[in-house]
Amino acid sequence: MRKKSKQTKKATSGAAMNRRKFMGTLAAAAGTTAVAGSLSPFAPSVNAETVHFAANTPGMGGAGPFRTECDIRDCDVEGEIPSNIDGAFYRVGPDWQYPPMAGNIPFDGEGHVSMFRIQNGHVDFKSRYPRTQRFKAQAAARKRLFGMYRNPFSDDPSVKGVSRGTANTHVVYHHGLLFSLKEDSPPVAMNPLTLDTVDDYYTFGGGLHSLTHTAHPKFDNATGEMISYGYEAKGLATDDVYIFSANAKGHITWETWIKVPYVGMIHDFAVSQKYIAFLILPMATNVERMKQGQVHFAWDSTLPTWFGVLERGGDGKDVRWFKGPERCATHVMGAFSDGNKIYVDMDMALKNQFPFFPNLHGEPFDPKAAAGTVHRLSVDLSDKTPRDYNMEELYPQTGALPRQDDRYQTIPYRYGFMPTSDPTKPINPRLGNVAFRPTNCYTMFDHATRKTSQFWIGDDSSLQECCFVPRHKGAGEGDGYLIGVATRMLEAGRSDLVIVDTQHMDDKPIATVRLPFRSYSQVHGWWVPGEDLPKV
Repeated sequence: MRKKSKQTKKATSGAAMNRRKFMGTLAAAAGTTAVAGSLSPFAPSVNAETVHFAANTPGMGGAGPFRTECDIRDCDVEGEIPSNIDGAFYRVGPDWQYPPMAGNIPFDGEGHVSMFRIQNGHVDFKSRYPRTQRFKAQAAARKRLFGMYRNPFSDDPSVKGVSRGTANTHVVYHHGLLFSLKEDSPPVAMNPLTLDTVDDYYTFGGGLHSLTHTAHPKFDNATGEMISYGYEAKGLATDDVYIFSANAKGHITWETWIKVPYVGMIHDFAVSQKYIAFLILPMATNVERMKQGQVHFAWDSTLPTWFGVLERGGDGKDVRWFKGPERCATHVMGAFSDGNKIYVDMDMALKNQFPFFPNLHGEPFDPKAAAGTVHRLSVDLSDKTPRDYNMEELYPQTGALPRQDDRYQTIPYRYGFMPTSDPTKPINPRLGNVAFRPTNCYTMFDHATRKTSQFWIGDDSSLQECCFVPRHKGAGEGDGYLIGVATRMLEAGRSDLVIVDTQHMDDKPIATVRLPFRSYSQVHGWWVPGEDLPKV
């Protein structure tokens, strides 16, 4: 198991890279706020090579790398931000530090975190790369040292023992720290005010007994707990899942281990007050393909899904597995239990939803079968006979990246949110031929009435994942604002932050924060109320 950053560097002092020189340059790399391709001061490496990003460099949303760390005080705001919005919206996504290996996928870019600090109607913007062990090693060498997505067989020998984690998938806040997360490695801890990296291999004071940590921990707002897990927890392609809970001070107070039916992507999970549930899907880990230079996963259409449920706080020996058909579902909107029943809402599709992850048996990528809609999975644990789980489609709208009012994680909830596509809206002909209909709606789902309301941004923009912001501290569920970044496709991909009132979804944004550039595309984001942030 890799230890925290200082211990890891000591343990790998015998690696092929000149570690003394390597360590001497890390401090400069960790502290710089320059463009990543111009880190200084560094002497050229022996194998120096020109940095050049090809025109077809893979990027999220079809865009190339951003690579710029910057600060903007008092962003340009169109409209008026209500005075009761006080907090920070954090977002993270992959953003290449150096040109990737040919054939790699967008999900392998270095994590880039940005913050919109909103207070008294003003917005300040800040962006920084988390200083992961991987980032610092490559900065010291001034070139790419890591190969294909989650494939250690493709790495430069000099970085053996260096954490491969990119911290590029999700960002959350707990016990005073901002965590930038990638599911193949422990969290990277950051200062939530400055975005400086505090710890590049955070193990909860040594209490984390897994080599991995999910990008999607859950939070119990009644107790302050963070409930989390890691899969392939004992190393590459192991079938071990480590599950734990950390209290409000960041101390791990409960842990257990389970085995999974087969090894594959477990990107998200569900937590209720009584149960924890996992959906195992056919995005299977494939070591043989990795040894051939391919990415970590391949979609195996011959595999079923498995829905596993265990009691929260137990020893894991009670875990039960329920079989289901081939499906793809990677993100949980919300989950709750009712007696011995558990309900989990996810966006679910018939087939592989990721065109850059190959289909193992050669099937072509099918965009229609990849379209996800919100489904509810459920099982009754009091019934000892069923071997499969229940699955119900709740709504017809297609989309991905569902969210909820995060104050209602683990308990019964009414409202959910998701970026969706609206087939009744026109596609702007100036966009040319588009492979997928733009995601240009935020849809609000009311599970009590099964009705929806929708914000449509227009035919010239697409929307990234949204977060919910309560109207005030005691506001009712779903009463507040949706906040998220819009890509202006007819303005060279320039980025705006939009704020939408959930009580008036049909209206235009109440405020738009205009950035003067195209930012990188995020994967996930998180809202932290101002009163919860550390004091300066």
